[in-house]
Amino acid sequence: MSPVIEVHARARLITDGPLTRPVPVDLRYDPADERRTVHIGLPDGTDWAFGRDLLERGLRTPIERGDVRVWPCGRTQLIVELHSTDGVEVFQFEIRTLIRFLARTRAQTPVTPPDAAREPQPPSRTTRRPERGAQAQRGTQPARG
Repeated sequence: MSPVIEVHARARLITDGPLTRPVPVDLRYDPADERRTVHIGLPDGTDWAFGRDLLERGLRTPIERGDVRVWPCGRTQLIVELHSTDGVEVFQFEIRTLIRFLARTRAQTPVTPPDAAREPQPPSRTTRRPERGAQAQRGTQPARG
């Protein structure tokens, strides 16, 4: 079994005010997950989970699925917009960080036969992340919308 890929990265939290602020985020991917789900762990302990394909497509063109919207911003940035009952959080990522992360996930993903293609999973959000090195928790809430 391949190890879980976890990358500690920085994103910029975009706010209504004139300033943005850098925030630490954790990008996580478990190659054993057949749904090919990526996780973005936020500083407040919230974990957003959605299909890797959403992030990959968002590098090239705007895409929306459930409560998550992703789009490129110029040549070097990517915007990830997360909607919840608490409001909207908008993060700006360096594209090169996400490209490296996604390349690592593809390198660790087992090849799936073409007839095993699955319907994309709706994004989900949990409010607690698993401890480092612990097995990912399965208790995610379905996306509203």
